[in-house]
Amino acid sequence: MKTQAAVLWKAGEDWSVREIDLDAPRSGEVLVRLAASGICHSDEHLVTGDLPVALPIIGGHEGAGTVETVGPGVTSVVPGDHVVFSFVPACGVCPSCSSGHQSRCDLGRFFPEGLQVSDQTSRHHADGTDLRLMCLLGAFARHTVVAEASVVKVDPSLPLDKVCLLGCGVATGWGSSVYAAGVRAGETAVIIGLGGVGSSAVQGARLAGAELIIGIDPIEWKREKAKGFGATHTAASIDEALELVRELTWGRMAERVVMAMGVGDGRLIGPAMGLAAKGGRVVVTNIHPHVESQISINMGEVTLLEKQLVGALFGSANPRVDIPRLARLYQAGLVDLDGLVTRTYTLEQVNEGFDDLRNGRVLRGVIRFE
Repeated sequence: MKTQAAVLWKAGEDWSVREIDLDAPRSGEVLVRLAASGICHSDEHLVTGDLPVALPIIGGHEGAGTVETVGPGVTSVVPGDHVVFSFVPACGVCPSCSSGHQSRCDLGRFFPEGLQVSDQTSRHHADGTDLRLMCLLGAFARHTVVAEASVVKVDPSLPLDKVCLLGCGVATGWGSSVYAAGVRAGETAVIIGLGGVGSSAVQGARLAGAELIIGIDPIEWKREKAKGFGATHTAASIDEALELVRELTWGRMAERVVMAMGVGDGRLIGPAMGLAAKGGRVVVTNIHPHVESQISINMGEVTLLEKQLVGALFGSANPRVDIPRLARLYQAGLVDLDGLVTRTYTLEQVNEGFDDLRNGRVLRGVIRFE
């Protein structure tokens, strides 16, 4: 079939919206007609080269839509089902999945090449060239073919242009607070970076019962929005937050710190560790450039104060459990997805959406196909 997609042909270039050829799904695969796709900073990492992947590639990994057809062997969805893409697949049978760590599913090893997990070939083509898929999804397309492991069925009454965010930014941020950081009732949490992921981390910390939630971001309007999501205090920088957290906690500092900036910076790990209390945990959720290999921290804090520095993929969440769970929390008014969507775009406006992202004008932009 013919469809349209936004393709990145070379790092550093704009996205090219063009017609592509799409093959039918094969065994274990699903053809989805997209309704909406979030514009996440992880896709910007493809443009800048911070994420090394094979090109050309169809971007987008926060997608939601309707199943049109399924290949042989697919059992979890049928045509007509509404689904949200999980940017990390969950096969359910690998050692990671079967031990309860679905965010580390072994199918993730196919991310760099971006080809179908079933046979390592492509279903997407243009000008005789095989196209790769961001996170094995390619959600910047009107239609795409993905593995069954990457789709999660959701209630058809849910607005797809909101729940698409559950496939990455919201689950990642929420899980970073609830699972990776392990925020508990009465604790102090600091969230560094208040975009789509950081704002969701604020909501996770609130739902987990944090007494104090300090949001850090240099952009004033994002700090104001964070208060609506549950932040009790805000600061423009880590340096400014150090004194604020020290004052608020009587010198004890924060039990939990989540780093959710658009681009990670190794120079900020040490200052972030300074925000943490004795026995505190600092969670690195944001992507760092793949060439960055050094950080500087006080090792005395690690040993003598038992501070922890941990990484989190997908917020250490389980897509098959937590995407439906967050959808129910949204329906109950306990998670705000509407407030995260700052602006919507057509597929043809994808580069405008990334310009808004780069310049801090959105928490989350969403491409709407319908």
